[in-house]
Formats: sequence, structure tokens, C-alpha cells
Amino acid sequence: MTKSLEKSVGRALLVAARLHRSRMGERLNALGLFPGQEQALKALQPAPMTMGELATLLRVKPPTVSKTIGRLSLQGLVTREGGGRDGRLVQVALTESGQKTAAALDAVWNQVEDELLEKLDAKERKQLRKLLRKASKGLSKAGVDVDDADAEGDEAESDAA
Repeated sequence: MTKSLEKSVGRALLVAARLHRSRMGERLNALGLFPGQEQALKALQPAPMTMGELATLLRVKPPTVSKTIGRLSLQGLVTREGGGRDGRLVQVALTESGQKTAAALDAVWNQVEDELLEKLDAKERKQLRKLLRKASKGLSKAGVDVDDADAEGDEAESDAA
């Protein structure tokens, strides 16, 4: 038996994801960024890394990272330098302007997150995070880790609730 499109969880998730991406795009545009660039900036905020490390962290292919870093470099937000003993390894680091932009991204993310969750109470928010992580695990390929970094935070919240 097939579900109607209107009752499809996948369809509801897709609509929410598109709306989230659109809202983030509006906010990022105000900072001169495109969706996806914010992830690279936030990943580089703690410390420089190689292009390969960045690709792995962002779960994208190296050419995608190369293109993103190229654009961010043209904007003066990152620098690329040959690293260490192997000149082929390129280290990417945020410039001072890149650090400021990365810091501003927290406010952007929080604004959109507040809009996304404004109709949900604390219990529903926790439940949604848990269910989305569970659904992600169901879709992930065998052997691929799903980021559960905030799972401990959910457990701590449940103790406090």
C-alpha cells in the first residue's frame, strides 16, 4: 500500500528542509555568503586544516571543498597555504575578516533555529531532534557514522526536565 504524498513523512521533511535552506539563504546573503559556505567557515573557526580534512568533516567531495574555498578566498575570508613537508597539502585558515564572519554566523543560525522551532515546546524539540537522528541512522549506509554530538546534551536536558 502506498502513502499519499500529503501524508508522507519524507515529503514533510523535504518541505521543512527547503524552507530552512531558503531562510538560511536569505540571512547568509546579507553576509555576502551562499548556503554551504557557512559550514566551511564554522569548521575552520577553531583551527586551520587541510582541504582533505575539511572535505571529510563536511562530508563532501574534495572538488566541492575546493570550489567553496576558492570563492571564500576571493571574498578575503580564507587563505590557502602550502603546508608542512608535503607542498601538495594545502592548509586553509580563516582571515581576520573570516573569523568575524564565522562569529556572526551563530546569530544567523540561532535566528533561523528559533523560527523553525517557535511552534514547538521544549519536549517536542527534544523529541524532534531524537527522531531526526534516528531517521538519519536508518537512511545512512552501513558503516557510515551519523553525527550524534548532541545526543549527550539531550540526555542531560531530560534529567533537568
